[in-house]
Amino acid sequence: MTRLIVVTGSGRGLGFNIAERLAAAGDRVVIAEKDAELAEKAVTTLQGRGFDATAIITDIADRESVTNLATAVGEMGGADGLVNNAALADGVGGDTFWDLDEDFFRRVMTVNAFGTWLVSKYLYPQLAQKGSGAIVNVASDAALYGSPRLVHYVGSKGAVLAMTRTMARDAGVAGVRVNAVSPGLTRVEATESVPSSRYQLYEQNRVLERDQVPEDVSGVVQFLLSDASAFITGQNIVVDGGFVMGH
Repeated sequence: MTRLIVVTGSGRGLGFNIAERLAAAGDRVVIAEKDAELAEKAVTTLQGRGFDATAIITDIADRESVTNLATAVGEMGGADGLVNNAALADGVGGDTFWDLDEDFFRRVMTVNAFGTWLVSKYLYPQLAQKGSGAIVNVASDAALYGSPRLVHYVGSKGAVLAMTRTMARDAGVAGVRVNAVSPGLTRVEATESVPSSRYQLYEQNRVLERDQVPEDVSGVVQFLLSDASAFITGQNIVVDGGFVMGH
């Protein structure tokens, strides 16, 4: 049976790579993306390859936008899976916790933590109705390492990790699984502004000595959505080439 999978923030980068991988395997994918231009480009690319992809413009931090997403996905037959990938990550680093702008802290936490919960809240009934759905939350190994000058982002991703465990306990009664994946520093558009010193830190401390690419993560997400992980819930899989093992 063909599944319908919603991937937030999938107009580019890791989110697009995840959607592309799922679509190539035969899933119907919803590109839930805030940027209309990116969404259109992503869908055009996937459809051009013969894949089943639909764009739904979505601001994950806005309740009305998320309920509209849930309604539209329901009309398509309901979600079988959800990948909470959307997050504020572009150019978020640089300030110590005592210098960080208060509004910026609030904005990052709102999108990354509140937004992840909001989308899950409104798509969960569709997953529960099918009794075999799965949610994958994209966190970050930065929340495990405690990356400096990144307290708002680290805090938001730490919240996602903690939420994953509670969501899994809540959703288990309906047979819905909730897991997280924590990527390391990955070469995508959203990390282009990351200082070279941080890339060097990862390069020097990874066990696997190469750059991390989106494909390293999307395969794990696909696994967590599949029947191959049918008895795994409330877990976090770190995908960073062994970086956090030493920290």
